[in-house]
Amino acid sequence: MKPSEPSSADSGSSSLQRQDATSPKNKATNGAADMTRRMVCGGLAGMIAKTATNPLDRIRMLSQTGEHGIAGSTTNKRITPLQLYKSILQNEGILGLWAGNGANLLRVFPAKSIVFSSNDFYRGVSHSLYFGTDDDNNTTTQQRQQRMQQLPWTLSFLSGGLAGMTASAATYPLDLARGRITGKLAGPGGKKHYKGIVNTVLTTAREEGVRALYKGVTPTLLGAMPYEGIKFGTVGLLERAFPKPATHLDTEEDRGGILSN
Repeated sequence: MKPSEPSSADSGSSSLQRQDATSPKNKATNGAADMTRRMVCGGLAGMIAKTATNPLDRIRMLSQTGEHGIAGSTTNKRITPLQLYKSILQNEGILGLWAGNGANLLRVFPAKSIVFSSNDFYRGVSHSLYFGTDDDNNTTTQQRQQRMQQLPWTLSFLSGGLAGMTASAATYPLDLARGRITGKLAGPGGKKHYKGIVNTVLTTAREEGVRALYKGVTPTLLGAMPYEGIKFGTVGLLERAFPKPATHLDTEEDRGGILSN
């Protein structure tokens, strides 16, 4: 016996499902879900990377500030990373290698999330300004994606740079707290001037004023602009060099739902 062919009702139902999947409402929902996924993945990846490299970052910060309490450090004698490592263990123990990591994690997750989400926002604004506003009834998802990939390198650079500046400005007090915690070794008896993230923020605001929480923010923003701009600008160049191939659903949508008839 021949297998039964799908009825016209089944064909109509599947066609309606395809049309509903590509409706403007579902496109917006899928776009929001994709942005959330990118925010979570980017944040978690940043947290893992920062935790793994925090001991090296702690040694670097102590080397820059000179607040490591090693005898003879005021002379021209060079302090090696190994000496700094031993000094941290002697004064603060093994956990001292991860001092400031809490502030790092609290900063990295929102910072990475803000970078990815705000870059999408700025790219969308650049797309609207460069190509004009899309008509959802006449412009397919694939066409919009192709246009996003066709953004000039300068606009990709600008979008990424603005995203980096937005993230840096939003999380700078946490970055300041991390720097102050990791940049000063505990004194005799393990006494610390800054004891945790909240204590660092409150102590800084009490002793130096609230504006001190943004001390040094200008060079940070100026550094974030080219760093994130070059990164996302390079991604934009690679997207144009290697465009995303059309998927089966995109092909159906570009045909204007011809398969549903």
